[in-house]
Amino acid sequence: MTIDAAAPPPRPKKRDLNGWVVLDKPVGMTSTQAVGAVKRILGAKKAGHAGTLDPLASGILPIALGEGTKTVPYVMDGRKAYSFTVKWGVETDTDDSEGRPVGTSEGRPSRADVEALLPRFTGTIAQVPPRFSAIKIQGERAYDLARDGEVVELQARDVSIERLAVVAHDGETTELEAECGKGTYVRAIARDLGRALGCLGHIVALRRTRVGPFALADAVTLDDLRVAADPVASGLKPVEAGLKELAELVINRDAAARLRRGQTVLLRGRDVPLDASPVYATCAGAVVALGAIQSGEFVASRVFVGG
Repeated sequence: MTIDAAAPPPRPKKRDLNGWVVLDKPVGMTSTQAVGAVKRILGAKKAGHAGTLDPLASGILPIALGEGTKTVPYVMDGRKAYSFTVKWGVETDTDDSEGRPVGTSEGRPSRADVEALLPRFTGTIAQVPPRFSAIKIQGERAYDLARDGEVVELQARDVSIERLAVVAHDGETTELEAECGKGTYVRAIARDLGRALGCLGHIVALRRTRVGPFALADAVTLDDLRVAADPVASGLKPVEAGLKELAELVINRDAAARLRRGQTVLLRGRDVPLDASPVYATCAGAVVALGAIQSGEFVASRVFVGG
C-alpha cells in the first residue's frame, strides 16, 4: 500500500543582508539563541553579536548581519550602560541569582552606606572578573571550568567605570545605574560592593541600556520583528550605524573604486588630518572602507562589498 504524504514546504531561502539589528533581548534567552531567532525571522545568511548578555539580563544586544560583522569590534569597544539591582545578604558563586549561595550575612546597608562607597568603584579600578565568565584560561572558557568543578583563579585587570549611581533603595535591595568601558563586569561590581559593605550581595536584575552608538530608543523586540509586515525594513539599520562613534570621511566614486582595488586614496584640503585612526569612508551615504589616515592618505584595512 502506498500512502501519499504531503511534501514539507520548502525552506525559505537565506538572504545576504548587511547591517545591524539592535535587539532588546528578553530575560531567559542566551545571546546565541537571540542571534538564531533574528536570523530565522529575517532569513539572514550570516550574523553575530557585539557583546554577550547573560540569560538573566535583558536589553541591548547589537546583532550584526553580513558586512556588518566587520564592524563588530568597534561597537564592542564602545561604552556601555546598565541598570541593575543588587540583593544584599547573600553572595553566590556566579554573582547573580542563577548561582548557589556561597556566603550569607545578616547585615543590610543603608542608602547612605552604599552611596558613600561608590567613589571607590568609579574611575579606573582593578576588577577580578566573575569565575563564571567567558574569559579564556589556557584555551578554555572560565565558566566551563567552573561548571566542571575546577578551581578558577582569575587575575584582576583594569576597567573603567565612568558613572555609578543609586536609583532606588529599600533595605533589602538597591537599584543602580552604571556607565562603563569594555571588559567591565556588573556582576563583579555587585559582588565587590557587597564585600566592601560587609553584607555580601548578588545581582537579581540586569538590563543593558546602551552599547556604543546603540541605545534602547534604537531597539526592537523579537515580537516587533515577528509581527512586522516587513521585518527587514522594520529592524535593519545600515552597516555604518555601528561606526557612528568613529570619524567619517566622505569620498567620491573614483576614490571608492580605488579602495576596492586595494589602493590608497590621496586626500586634499587644509582640513584633512595627517594621521587619524580608525576612520570609515563613505560614498553616496554607504560605507566603503574602514582604515586610517596616514601622511595625508586613506589606507583601508577593511573594504565593504556593495557600499
